[in-house]
Parts: sequence; C-alpha cells; structure tokens
Amino acid sequence: MNIEQILKESISNAFQQLYGASLAEEEVALQPTRKEFEGSHTLVCFPFSRISKQNPEATATALGEYLQQHTDVVDRFNVVKGFLNLVISDKAWIAVFNVILQNNGQMAKKGEVMVEYSSPNTNKPLHLGHMRNIFLGWSVSEILEASGQQVTRVQIINDRGIHICKSMVAWKRYGEGATPESEGAKGDKFIGNYYVRYDREFKSEVAELIAGGQESAEAERNAPIFKEAQDMLLKWEKKDPEVYALWAKMNGWVYEGFNTTYKKMGVDFDKLYYESDTYLLGREEVLKGVEKGVFYKKDDGSVWVDLTDDGLDEKLLLRSDGTSVYMTQDIGTAILRYKDHPNINRQIYTVGNEQEYHFKVLFLILDKLGYSWARECYHLSYGMVDLPFGKMKSREGTVVDADDLIDEVIAKTREKTMELGKIDELSPEEAENLYRMLGLGALKYYLLRVDPKKRILFNPEESVDLQGNTGPFIQYTHARISSLLRKADALGVERKQHFACDKLTDIEKELVYRLSEFPERIQDAAREFSPSVIAQYAYDLAREYNKLWQNVIILKEEDETLREFRVALSAKIAEVISSALGLLGIESPVRM
Repeated sequence: MNIEQILKESISNAFQQLYGASLAEEEVALQPTRKEFEGSHTLVCFPFSRISKQNPEATATALGEYLQQHTDVVDRFNVVKGFLNLVISDKAWIAVFNVILQNNGQMAKKGEVMVEYSSPNTNKPLHLGHMRNIFLGWSVSEILEASGQQVTRVQIINDRGIHICKSMVAWKRYGEGATPESEGAKGDKFIGNYYVRYDREFKSEVAELIAGGQESAEAERNAPIFKEAQDMLLKWEKKDPEVYALWAKMNGWVYEGFNTTYKKMGVDFDKLYYESDTYLLGREEVLKGVEKGVFYKKDDGSVWVDLTDDGLDEKLLLRSDGTSVYMTQDIGTAILRYKDHPNINRQIYTVGNEQEYHFKVLFLILDKLGYSWARECYHLSYGMVDLPFGKMKSREGTVVDADDLIDEVIAKTREKTMELGKIDELSPEEAENLYRMLGLGALKYYLLRVDPKKRILFNPEESVDLQGNTGPFIQYTHARISSLLRKADALGVERKQHFACDKLTDIEKELVYRLSEFPERIQDAAREFSPSVIAQYAYDLAREYNKLWQNVIILKEEDETLREFRVALSAKIAEVISSALGLLGIESPVRM
C-alpha cells in the first residue's frame, strides 16, 4: 500500500466520522502540494461543501484537524482557501517503508498476450533500426510479465519474397561459390553484401536501358537482373529443387549470424514463425474470402479487398500470377498464432510507424473474415531512429550495422571508464564484462528512454555519459550503493526488515515515496506499452538517491536505528534500480 492509498482511506474514514457520509476512492482527489506551501499532498475540498454544508475552507480545516488528532498519518496541515495541504508524519512514511520491505512484488495474473518483435528479412544483417524494435519489444514483454501477464515472445522471419531472391541472384552471378567460412564473414553480413551488390548492378542495367531509349519505369521492369529475380521467385513458389536448396543454404547462413547478434544483445524468443510457412495459410484464407464474397478477383486474376466503405482503399492480396504479398502472409501468421496459442487475448506487433496503415488494414481484414480476436490486436508503433547523415538504406549499404554499433558503444564506455580510473579493483576479465554491461546499458537506455511514438536522433557519445539521463549514470548509482552495502556488511550493520524511526529527512521521505510508486509505474508502462515510463522512473530514483549520498550521513551516523534504516533504504533502492533496469534489459553492475 502506498501513501496515497493510506491517505485516501484515512480521509474517507474522517469524512464518515465528521459528516456521516462515505466517499468513494475516486472522489478523493489528491495532488502534489505547490512548492510555495508546506506539505507533500493536497486535497481539493471544493466538491465536498455540498456534503459538509460548510464552505470549502471550513471543510478543509475540519478534515485537517481530524486527521491530525485521530490518525498517525498527518503530522500537520495548512489550509489555503479550499485546498488542504498535508504534511505526512514520519510514522506514516516508516509504515509505508515497512510494507515495501515485506512486499514480494507478485502481481495478480491477468491473462496471456503474444508480443512480436525483430521480424528481420533474411537478405541483410540487423541494423540500428532493428535495435529499437528488438529492445522495445523485449522490454515491453518484460514489463507485461511484471504486471502479471503471461507473455509469449515471437518473431516472424521474412524469409521469402522478391527481396530474398535479389540476394540469391547476386550470389549466383557473382559469388563464385564463396561462403561465410571461406570469406571469414558473419553469415548475415555476407548475404547483405550481395543485396547491396544486386542494387548496384540493377541501377547499372537500368541506366543502360534508359540510355538506349527506354523510360525509367520501363527500364526498371526490363532490367535483366530484376527479371531473373522475378523468375527465381516463381520457381521458389513452385518448389524448384535447385532454387529451394540455394534458398535454404543462404538463409541458414543468415540465421547463424542473427543468433550471434541476438546473444550479444541479450534478447531471446519463445517461438519463431517463418513467412515461408505462413504465406500458404494466408493464401488459403484469401481464397476462402473470395468464395465468401469478402474479397474479389479482377480480370487479371489478382485478388483484392475493397475497404472504401471503412474509410480506407482497395488492397491487393494476391498478385495476378498467384504469388503472395506481405498482407497475405500476415493474415496467415495471425491465424496460425491463435491456433497455436488459443488462450492469448491479444497479439502485439512491434513494427515501425510507417506500417500503421498496413496494420489497420490487416486487423480489419481479419475482422471481416470472422475472427473476433482481431479487434484486440495491437500495433505497437514506434518512430524511426535518425542519424546525422540521414536515413538508412539497406540496399545502398548505408545502414548502421547492429554488431558494429554495439562494439563501438562498448569501446566508448571502455575509454570513458578508463579515463575516470574506476577499474583498479577489477581483473582484466571483470573489466571487459563491465565495459560490455555499460555499453549495452547505454545503448538500450538511450533507445528506450524516449516514448516509442517519438523519433530518435541517435548520439553514441551522449549515450555513454556517466552524468545525466543515461544508462551508465543509473548503473553507476547501483554500483555506488553496492559498494556502500559491502562496507555496511563489513561493519556488521544489521539488515532489519522492520523499523520504528521517528525522525526522517525530506530526502528520505521522498525516496520512500518513489519506492512506493514502483508497482504503479510498472502498471502504467504495461498499459501504455512504454518502457520510457520505467526508464524515467529509474533515472528519477537514482538521481534522488544521489542527493541522499551527498547530503545525509549513512555509515557514520551515530544513531544506530537511523544508520540501520539508511542502509536498508539504500539496499531497497539498489534492488528496485536493478529491477527497473532489468525490465529494460540492462544489467546492474556491483562494482565500477
């Protein structure tokens, strides 16, 4: 129970005693006290005059006097017009802290959800854009679990389509039998290089055709390498043995590369879905939809859905040659997931905001096909990650590779930490592990501290700063507390689970209040699908603790009870910081 709940119960009881009327919890409107007045919580009393039959100021005074005289919650109060400003007693703050110490953090179970994230194409390595997606989806999964929900983490691997065939064509033309092993390359980067090579050759062929007199659009359709990719896609859908074997081999190289990167990132999945499996189910559903009159065929054989009555437009579902589009496989994937996990009550798709229209259409189509759960599907939309040199383009090779970025940020944290001389007590192995923790912490925090809907301008240098709103600052605070706790243990300071202090500083009261907020912040973050709520909470808690560190004596406090309380408070703050960072996928070092 937090201080607001205690206050609301006390106020409701006071109202009952004074005026013989009960107040519902939502009627007790508490707000932070304005800085120019004493107190932490303010009760707005204007709405109660109709019950008390007194003016708001008299009502506030009567309530304040009752709370001060008959409860241990309010130490003193002041009234400004109809606003009752309350100063919470030290006993109340200690009572809240004692509850926090006893709380096991378990949340009531709320059902099952499925969260999709990553969803890469098998024609290129993971890059900075994927990283926001992956860290966001993984963190939201953690937060939902912490809020009491059962979560299944999945990804759909886009392993088919014209873009995959482009890499395959380029490798057949120019690979000369090369493999990741023969080139000493990571599998996904190896394939990504051929995707870039395809784009370069395609542009060259288009330029030649334009020079020969063709229009730009015509030249793009007639480029030999593009026609070869189209032909390969048709052969793949017909299960041509040679094409299928090449596809399986090249995808295998990519998967090995992806798994290495996922392990480096510290993320995982419960189940993988492959577009090459789900698009067939999607196609079956689309053809059933034609029979039901939900979709229609054009003269060229292509299948469409008309959504104009729903304020959208017409959408292609099957091409005239019978091949599937992205929407087709997404229909199949959604249905298959509910068959595999019939108890999930919501599917959450972590996909960039440029696909908002796509998901509006997808959910509407599923609803029209008769799947009632479609209305509970949710697109976790997020803004793009911008770079100083502009937008990333995979086919042009201008992306920021995920592996390279992780290595760069770790290198920057190594450099900064060594400059500050904070690694004297660490072995070389421990130091390298610390640099990894700080580097990944810096990267994850920087990408998660911003509301998902907002764009991010990524600044690696700023992300690793040990001061300000950064992951390393919060991690350093945790390490600082861990150091204090080791010293406290060496001094034999007892770790009690219950306190009866009667003299707290304002900083200590603020820290107890912030600790009490953590369960509520988890629920807020789960409701909003926003790790930024947890990131801001962790930063605020760490920043407030540093005020305690700088202004309050802890280990040298002569009053034994106060010393034990401050050590226990520090320990709980370290625990909550670690839990909050854990929800973001960030480790908490104990030495820095």
